[in-house]
Amino acid sequence: MVEQQIPADIEALAVNENAEIVLARRYYRKDIDGNPTEDATQLFWRVASAIAAEESKYEKTTASTEILAKDFYSMMANMEFLPNSPTLMNAGTPLGQLAACFVLPVGDSIEEIFDAVKHAAMIHKSGGGTGFSFSRLRQKDSRVGSTGGVASGPVSFLRIFNTATEQIKQGGTRRGANMGILRIDHPDIMEFIRAKEREGEFNNFNFSVALTEDFMKAVENSEDYDLVDPHNLEVVNTLNAREVFEILVQKAWEKGDPGIVFLDRINRDNPTPALGEIESTNPCGEQPLLPYEACNLGSINLSIMLAEDEKNGISVDWDRLRNVVHLSVRFLDNVIDASRYPLDRITEMVTTNRKIGLGIMGWADMLFQLNIPYNSQEALNLAEKVMEFIQAEGRAASKQLAKERGAFPAYKDSIFGERDLGPYRNATVTTIAPTGTLSILAGCSSGIEPLFALSFARHVMDGDKLVETNPFFKTALEERGCYSEKLMDAITEKGTIADIDYLPEELRKVYVTAMDIEAEYHLKMQAAFQKYTDNAVSKTVNVPHEATVDDIRTIYWMAYEQGCKGVTVYRDGSLQSQVLCTEGSKPEEDSANARLKVERPEVVYGFTQKVETGLGVLYVTINEIDGKPFELFTTIGKSGRSITAKAEAIGRLVSLALRAGIEPIDIVRQLKGIGGEHPVFQKKGLLLSIPDAIAWILENRYLKSSVSVHSSNGLSKQMCPECGSELIFEEGCNKCYGCGFTKCG
Repeated sequence: MVEQQIPADIEALAVNENAEIVLARRYYRKDIDGNPTEDATQLFWRVASAIAAEESKYEKTTASTEILAKDFYSMMANMEFLPNSPTLMNAGTPLGQLAACFVLPVGDSIEEIFDAVKHAAMIHKSGGGTGFSFSRLRQKDSRVGSTGGVASGPVSFLRIFNTATEQIKQGGTRRGANMGILRIDHPDIMEFIRAKEREGEFNNFNFSVALTEDFMKAVENSEDYDLVDPHNLEVVNTLNAREVFEILVQKAWEKGDPGIVFLDRINRDNPTPALGEIESTNPCGEQPLLPYEACNLGSINLSIMLAEDEKNGISVDWDRLRNVVHLSVRFLDNVIDASRYPLDRITEMVTTNRKIGLGIMGWADMLFQLNIPYNSQEALNLAEKVMEFIQAEGRAASKQLAKERGAFPAYKDSIFGERDLGPYRNATVTTIAPTGTLSILAGCSSGIEPLFALSFARHVMDGDKLVETNPFFKTALEERGCYSEKLMDAITEKGTIADIDYLPEELRKVYVTAMDIEAEYHLKMQAAFQKYTDNAVSKTVNVPHEATVDDIRTIYWMAYEQGCKGVTVYRDGSLQSQVLCTEGSKPEEDSANARLKVERPEVVYGFTQKVETGLGVLYVTINEIDGKPFELFTTIGKSGRSITAKAEAIGRLVSLALRAGIEPIDIVRQLKGIGGEHPVFQKKGLLLSIPDAIAWILENRYLKSSVSVHSSNGLSKQMCPECGSELIFEEGCNKCYGCGFTKCG
């Protein structure tokens, strides 16, 4: 075990089984063999004592380092507040990089581009995610004066960033996440909007289009707008704004990507415009940052910020919330000093603005306990009240720190200094970020999202399943005498009780899930929290598979009108990944068992395709009958017997499916996007594995380009690469409730 001087009056911490699994996989320090060398008590004390030690740097501090360390420990151990993952992983360790969010500039030269690639790799290695704007890069086919050649454009360089990310593992557990942003007036904007049409392309990037006020006005009036060469600021073309907006909406309907950010709105709230213009956000979009800026985040668990008395029943415990806000702000400000950033430029920007991002989790659980439906005006009103309180108290705490330690260095040139507000210690105080694994540690709902399911099956060791039910929902069922094993089986299958008519109406109104809630209320909830958030809000607007392009257009326009800084829409089944597999999304009974099996003729003809994979050269032979694929054989060179056996097994199963009459598109849906240990980048794109390569051959040979190879019925699931559970799309990111894996950090 790691030797730590833990005070005798700190009791050993017991965490629930799910939290222990996540801590052991992701957060505990480990020896050279990968075995944990600390437990939960030691982890939280390591973090608390390291962050509290920063108090000694300030002569005017009002806090005792020893007492503060215990307060920080208590706050985390009680799951009242948790900092972002890099802080939990790295505080008190030699690495010492504690921030989650970074934005790097991408300049218009080969040197600047590859500097950005190198710097991103350094950040990913330390556990952070990166955001980039590619809007400075000159457009495709434009002349490069220094060489006499032509530019390849932003999208081509995005592929380089994507491939580099694929090769870098964060702490050996996950690859880095990226945000790629391009301005709507960039000449290559249409190529960018369509860049993810092919499955598997840019799988390490979230994409967002930066929309301007002028563009949105042009959309409203169906006017043309200018495309501007970023190199010389000359107008090179014009497009009809409404037509471009329609294509953007169409792609969001098809793929959920790209999202949108409102760039002018973000920059209106830029607290330090004298230091530069905000060009990009972090990977999930909630943290707009200047180039070379970073931000450390943390979240308060609202599910336990409640009190109960005989007179008022259950209500928000404002005093407890105030205390946690003030302690959290001090904690996050200390994190800035404790963190060792991967670049000197980042250290300079961070210490100049001292941005922090205090957010929340457990919002849905709070509403359950208060008996308030998520999709109600009462919930929206409470959202504004809670966030207004957190922002006001957060700023009060920042003002107190400024008295002790001084304002952030850029204060005089900031919007606060110009208006004679403050002084404040931090340029920003609040952000609502994805809570991912943090909400699993805290045992609460994620961020401000509704639950994705009231009850679901968690995959555990040896293929077993453990049914997990929201505890407040289970209690509500038991109190009303409704609980039974048969009912729970049905709810686990569906995930929702919306259609279980024999349950009390009050229950069905309060205990709603993401897909039960109208898109309008998803968006209104995001806007309610955004109203009192300094930075931005991570939230997914979930819509059913049947949602139309018109529905997506309405959501995008509502986001613009209601003051959101961006929006992410997820249409159920629009990606190879699937949010929740429910009874209503099961396929019709047209499976192979219901079809006649075709006998193999004596002689069949076909072709053999060669393709490079990360495990060697793969030769795929496909034989046909009447121009349709009938059987498939695989051979892979320079690989061990295990790889050869797996490749042969895939070929046999694909052949069996083809002979049973299953269409190539259905096979492609199942194989495409399956990840492996050695992805390889080629002209045809990123091939993730042998099954992904086979899917690519089938798709290019037999499927027309107009066919969308995604799950039309929502059954094609993306599985966790670590434990095999389904990945859930929530807070703008794929994450696993089984083991805590998250794609976005």
